[in-house]
Amino acid sequence: MNFHARRVTLPAITPLCLQKRVIKVYDENNTSKAVEVPTDVTARDICQLFVLKNHCIDDHSWTLIDHLTQLGIERTIEDHEYVMDVLSGNGMETDSRLYFRKNYAKYEFFKKPLDFFPDHMVSISTETNGIVDHSELIETFLKSSTCPEIHGHLHVKEQSKKSWKKFYFVLRRSGLYFSTKGTSKEPRHLQFFADFADSDIYTVLSAKKAHGAPTEFAFCVKATKCSSSRDLKLLCADDEQTKTCWITAMRLLKFGMQLYQNFIQPHQKQKVSPMRSISENSLVAMDFSGHKTRVIENPSEALSVAVEEGLSWRRKSCHRLSGHGSPSSAQSSIPNLAIHLAQPWFHGKLSREEAQHLITQQGLIDGVFLLRDSQSNPKTFVLSLCHMQKIKHFQILPVDDEGELFYTLDDGHTRFTDLIQFVEFYQLNRGTLPCRLKHHCIRITL
Repeated sequence: MNFHARRVTLPAITPLCLQKRVIKVYDENNTSKAVEVPTDVTARDICQLFVLKNHCIDDHSWTLIDHLTQLGIERTIEDHEYVMDVLSGNGMETDSRLYFRKNYAKYEFFKKPLDFFPDHMVSISTETNGIVDHSELIETFLKSSTCPEIHGHLHVKEQSKKSWKKFYFVLRRSGLYFSTKGTSKEPRHLQFFADFADSDIYTVLSAKKAHGAPTEFAFCVKATKCSSSRDLKLLCADDEQTKTCWITAMRLLKFGMQLYQNFIQPHQKQKVSPMRSISENSLVAMDFSGHKTRVIENPSEALSVAVEEGLSWRRKSCHRLSGHGSPSSAQSSIPNLAIHLAQPWFHGKLSREEAQHLITQQGLIDGVFLLRDSQSNPKTFVLSLCHMQKIKHFQILPVDDEGELFYTLDDGHTRFTDLIQFVEFYQLNRGTLPCRLKHHCIRITL
């Protein structure tokens, strides 16, 4: 009997980190870009990829959003999370999209915890008898030895019904509970509602229309493998601050110290970067007019110098523009008036509702802003600005002074030759606004 040797070729085993998949990422305008990425890619990796591809300024606020169209919910994918795990958890039949978007509020609670956790909603069960030390508020969430507790009323949608009921909820390390007797926290009155080991917290979009919610400040607890709206545990707060407090606390209890590592990692890299980081507190006013330079310490003097310097610079700009074959002052002012159109903070014919939606998406923290054309008066502009988690709108009116056109929002007390000067001024000075302009809303095309 003859035996013939046969060569058998076994398929090569590709390491997990070298396996590739193609995913689609969408921008604010719903245009998508397909990219090939490793299967172990994280949300931060994808954000870094698009920051580089689109030449964006990397201020660590770029975010990947998991948007489930069919369920009408979305959440921020944490920087450390594996994107393929998130997509596989959504299920093949779920219409899910990844959005590349700004979120200035992503880690703001590490910087300003008191803006996110009102005193009346927080207590800590330790030897301090529940007294919260404000300087260590976030630390209590990160330490396993302490037990932070968030409590307050929430509306909850009853399973398989259209009605909502209001209960007193308590959030602890072991999970989320509601009281069956008023505001009692006794163990016999607390009923388990959800935990976050295998669940995620999503914001509910169009909550009133889709679910008959009492307000638009709705969110939900979604099991990782859940793909049906019937399985969502829907909750609704009475205001934005309450909703933000609950969602932030749930993120902290779910991810703990990993969230803090996500927050500090980019800043640790910055220390070894050759690029210089300039904080707004490091800027000082200088006087170079005399024989010796000096720091201007008087705030009033610094303000007047800044305004005069800005006006002087604008006059020089206008002269340079008028020198290119534009003899009349009216013709030379046209480029100066339209110079704002190319700025990332200007959003043209955006409606009031669209402006509010965009600011809400990109983070309800102090100083998030955009400028747009006025819908009610075509000759004016509107500044939409977030302060104390509320969005306010300010009309920017044109003022004609002896043939020269200026812009103002305080009845002409402070005037600007164009909108760029307007934005630059209010980035440094609050003026009559509730806060300075800090973060502009931006839309990019992938």
